[in-house]
Amino acid sequence: MREPSKRYKKSKELVDETKLYSLKEAISILKNSPRVKFDESVDIAMNLNIDTKKADQLVRGTVSLPHGTGKKVKVAVFCKGEAEKEALAAGADIVGNNELIDKVAGGFLDFDCAVATPELMKD
Repeated sequence: MREPSKRYKKSKELVDETKLYSLKEAISILKNSPRVKFDESVDIAMNLNIDTKKADQLVRGTVSLPHGTGKKVKVAVFCKGEAEKEALAAGADIVGNNELIDKVAGGFLDFDCAVATPELMKD
């Protein structure tokens, strides 16, 4: 059997297995633990004591991270006229009408999300 690594031993010294830690204490211990060469993640498991067979006790949802996921989403807006100015003011990265439609038809796909005004949806 292999001997535990130095990083594992150092992490083990930071934690007392007989003690229950609050969320703030646990996060501070995680931040003080030795770093690794890959992107680290943390999983949280909670026991909610619910009966999953009862419809009124189901728990579903999502959480928005305070600093986002780190990925910048490029938005393309298919519009014309005054809507182009509104789209740019709202933060759209690519705005256009028939020229943009022809460009996308030619293979341009350098955006993550596309939105169209009702007048250009038919195109």
